[in-house]
Amino acid sequence: MAETELERAEKRYAQAKARLQALRNRESTRQRKLDTRRKVILGGALLDLAERDSGAAAMVDRLIRNLSRDQDRKAFAERDGAGSGGDISPAPPSDPDRSG
Repeated sequence: MAETELERAEKRYAQAKARLQALRNRESTRQRKLDTRRKVILGGALLDLAERDSGAAAMVDRLIRNLSRDQDRKAFAERDGAGSGGDISPAPPSDPDRSG
């Protein structure tokens, strides 16, 4: 049986819809990756600043203390200067040659 014009149009419509959804998914993934990259960069810059500036270090300590999830706070358990007044112990001196 031959495919009617309506059936062909419906098929093209479904394919276009699938392509559009794939494009939306790729854009969403790209945006999430960019957002994560920005957060990592800013977090690294803030932690670097906190190593050199006591005001920034106090702010970072305050931010860490106010994290709502224990597992998030534990990620900073070995941060230099963390734990002043808390249960987070300082880490050994950092390696100045580390990359990142």
